[in-house]
Amino acid sequence: MGYDVFKNITIQQMESLVQLIAEGSFSRAAKKLFLTQPALTKHIKNMEDSIGIRLVNRGNGGVSLTPEGKILYDYARRIIKLREEAKEKILRVRENESGNIYIAASTIPATYILPYILSDFKKLHPAIRANVQAADSEEVTEAILNNQGEIGFIGKRPLHRKLHVEPLWEDRLILAVPWGHRWAGKGPVTLDELSGEPFVLRERGSATRDCIETYLKENAGTSLAHFNIIGEMGSSEAVKEAIIAGLGCSILSIYAVGRELRQQVLAEAPLDGCRIERYFYLIHRRQFSLLRHHHLFLDFVRGYKLNGKGR
Repeated sequence: MGYDVFKNITIQQMESLVQLIAEGSFSRAAKKLFLTQPALTKHIKNMEDSIGIRLVNRGNGGVSLTPEGKILYDYARRIIKLREEAKEKILRVRENESGNIYIAASTIPATYILPYILSDFKKLHPAIRANVQAADSEEVTEAILNNQGEIGFIGKRPLHRKLHVEPLWEDRLILAVPWGHRWAGKGPVTLDELSGEPFVLRERGSATRDCIETYLKENAGTSLAHFNIIGEMGSSEAVKEAIIAGLGCSILSIYAVGRELRQQVLAEAPLDGCRIERYFYLIHRRQFSLLRHHHLFLDFVRGYKLNGKGR
């Protein structure tokens, strides 16, 4: 007898066998399983036929197991028990306010927003742990799609149909210059003036860069190709340091420069007739099974009030 035939045995057939022996008759077992008696009889017969072995003795005195049936019955009971244990553990996880959350976030949320959110969330739910992976928006989207992260926060709306996407927080991009720059405290700066100034830019794939490019194309009829770009940086922190060092100016999220504006390290130079705004988005796979601790975190995030000016 080939062992492969045992692959044909189903959980329902095993459950029928276990219940049949527990009740001692086909009629009572069928009632317990909410089946008709012919349906239960068919489950047992199909199981016997599939492996070519008689498992149950049928007689006037009731039912009993053959030696082979006893072996299969013992394993079937263990398998059914394991299924129940799995159900109980999953229910406990769903009801429990503990667990790990794997977050992938683009630079601005990862650096300037999530640390404060996670700090406040931890005070309410100390048993829930967050792991944050920082990357640009395109990389975060890929990480979520490839199951390398559970929940993502990015600065541009993805269009992938496998993702749940919802806007969370508004952001404003401003022209940042070193404190003491000739534009600091002056009137609005035109785009023509800006295009001639040394300009530091985020790398390709950055939502900040995409937002600037989209705004210039759709609202100003120009592009970054007309700017005096002297360097591209892999993070907003690097761009800020370049501005502070006097390398050039840049357009950055208000969340990225809020502290430096308050400390008078950087200054905002208003752009004439320009207001560049966007949203940060929450994303996760549509098929991702959210557990209790995920729901607690998402509810907290959705209700979290940012000050709108960076930390």
